Amino acid sequence: MALSDLFGSGKTKKKTENEEDVLLEVLKKQKHVQEIAVQQIVPNRFQPRKVFNEEKLDELARTIHIHGLIQPIILRKYEENKYEIVAGERRFRAMQLLEWKEVPAIVQEMSDNETASVALIENLQREELTAIEEAEAYQGLMALNGLTQEALAQRIGKSQSFIANKLRLLKLADALKEALLNRTITERHGRSVLALSHEEQNELLSVIIEKKLTVKETERLVKQKVAEKNSTQEQPKKRVRKISKDLRLALNTINKSVELIKETGMPLEAIEEDLEDVYRITIEIKKDK
Repeated sequence: MALSDLFGSGKTKKKTENEEDVLLEVLKKQKHVQEIAVQQIVPNRFQPRKVFNEEKLDELARTIHIHGLIQPIILRKYEENKYEIVAGERRFRAMQLLEWKEVPAIVQEMSDNETASVALIENLQREELTAIEEAEAYQGLMALNGLTQEALAQRIGKSQSFIANKLRLLKLADALKEALLNRTITERHGRSVLALSHEEQNELLSVIIEKKLTVKETERLVKQKVAEKNSTQEQPKKRVRKISKDLRLALNTINKSVELIKETGMPLEAIEEDLEDVYRITIEIKKDK
């Protein structure tokens, strides 16, 4: 299976194969291993990883120094005497730490789409990407290949809701994204504050870090903030009136459903109005941009 089959725009497609098979297919097509000068190599422009753990790089460098490089890196030639890393950037950085002048590599012919796809798959297999890096990678793959969330989900063996939840993190305030990138807060912390404005998110971030709030504690604070905001909004024609037991039961059921949806991270608001002849509840859900 070629990468173009996995991330292409074909109208028909069989069941997606395991992600590991994609890299294996690339390696099957490999030519001989070459020694490429370090100064001729540049990082992958589509590399989803933004943060490289220095301690782990040192460990990898020590392993390579003792045992040698077991698997060569994969490069593509993009201009005369210039090569771009397709897979193996951590290994390349480790070899730089060891001050190698040349590195063992396999040179492949690859398109931008295939290069970006392999970089993502290689990192996803190691499950070390932060939630923001993963979300940005999915967004990049969708843009490069003209894929919808559902199409991307099918091609990488995930659910559409999984992709959607990752992409929602990109709507967070910049400070929250940075905190996720540095693993200062968890992905669940990030999802729990999506219902707030960027200003409110920034305020809450300081509290989360300072008080080391758990996800549940954060969710509780978010609910309080949303409730306070709703209570200060003007409610037209609102009046105190006795309501029947059946109506109260219906309202409680609706409110519980709204809270359950909010817990998934979906930005949603419910506005209640007690009118002359009806009790109206308007549910507003922000569209994905």
